[in-house]
Amino acid sequence: MNPAARRVQGVYLTLMLGNTLAASFIWGINTLFLLDAGLSNFEAFAANAFFTAGMVIFEIPTGVVADTIGRKASYLLGTITLSVTTGLYWMLWLWHAPFVWWAIVSVLLGLGFTFFSGAVDAWLVDALAFAKYTGSLEAVFGRGLVVTGIAMFAGSVLGGVIAQATNLGVPFLLRAGVLVVMLVFAAIVMKDLGFTPDHSMGPVAATRNVLKQSIDHGLRKRSVRWMILSAPFASGVGIYAFYALQPYLLELYGDTTAYSIAGLAAAILSLAQVAGGVLAPRIRGLFAKRTTTVIGASPTSILVLVVLGLTSLFWLAIVLLVIWGFVFALAGPVRQAYLNDMIPSKQRATVLSFDSLFGSLGGVFIQPALGRAADLWGYGTSLVIGGVVELIGIPFLFASRRQKDPADTRTVQTDPEPVEPIGPGSATAAGPDVAGPPPSSPSPS
Repeated sequence: MNPAARRVQGVYLTLMLGNTLAASFIWGINTLFLLDAGLSNFEAFAANAFFTAGMVIFEIPTGVVADTIGRKASYLLGTITLSVTTGLYWMLWLWHAPFVWWAIVSVLLGLGFTFFSGAVDAWLVDALAFAKYTGSLEAVFGRGLVVTGIAMFAGSVLGGVIAQATNLGVPFLLRAGVLVVMLVFAAIVMKDLGFTPDHSMGPVAATRNVLKQSIDHGLRKRSVRWMILSAPFASGVGIYAFYALQPYLLELYGDTTAYSIAGLAAAILSLAQVAGGVLAPRIRGLFAKRTTTVIGASPTSILVLVVLGLTSLFWLAIVLLVIWGFVFALAGPVRQAYLNDMIPSKQRATVLSFDSLFGSLGGVFIQPALGRAADLWGYGTSLVIGGVVELIGIPFLFASRRQKDPADTRTVQTDPEPVEPIGPGSATAAGPDVAGPPPSSPSPS
């Protein structure tokens, strides 16, 4: 890694550190916060579903910002939106507001995150290419996981302890404050390198073009399409499980007001993420194909969720939580690198946002359904059901593997050449997709 690439990586890791620290202040207590505001399990996870619905609605329009104005502009708009809506969330909790207001503000929170999704990863990959970096993308994404894991550990512990010492609203105020600091940092040091924004179209035409590019370079490219279609099941169940584990672990612990325990559980999960981020490039090196790691993680995650739902022992649940987090952290950088290597630079933010859109779409439907299951039969049963739902996504992963895309066996960064997508009526549609020429030298969560 040359000095220019190291500077790019340093900015990326700082962004990951600040963003995750801000978010993790509330990760250990978010569900408890919603329940404390007077919402039922169904309403709490429906509020989360409205958040993911906001991500679905705004992914394409905000993708226009990243591709036509710039990745930096998209990041700054996301930081501003999230800091304001986090403050509104705190006010809703203070007033014990009706559910309809939680739904509205949750959608706006989703808007804030869509400015981030795709844009930061695309900024990193383009800037590294500009800096002539030829190393492994998994290594950089893995370092990102280590940094975010450390930030998650610190933020989760602090969030739980502060909530225990004060109240459940204070961590949300801290989150808004850190986001303001990150806004200033990014405004000063973040620069769009290796990418020239396209100002040739108006907003409506640009939105239509982004949707077309998402389909052409996402759904019509089969190796990318199957990976994207697997996202709703793993992401939807993963989001639900993460937030359902907060009250479930307190239930197993025997004290539903022990907020510091909920924060500690999220912190333990972050340590598993650090370990997974460190080992991801090495585990990837054990297999010829990236999809081997991604596919292997899915049944392991399912098994862990099922056993988690059936256990009544708090200590065993903590062990299973560590395994679950470790598995996701192993697969995440490999999946990121696999997708990035299949997408040309100009469409990278667009297609990555499209992938995020599909992951969010799963959360829209899966979270309230599993939340209702928790109301009826308990958190444990809802986790078992979640494991069954995640199982549906595995055939899509195998379908992506069968396309034999060159990105599946790459071990260093290469930017695929833009190619015409193979349509359903093409004479070559039966053959494997080709992301570009073979590389000149040998990525959830």
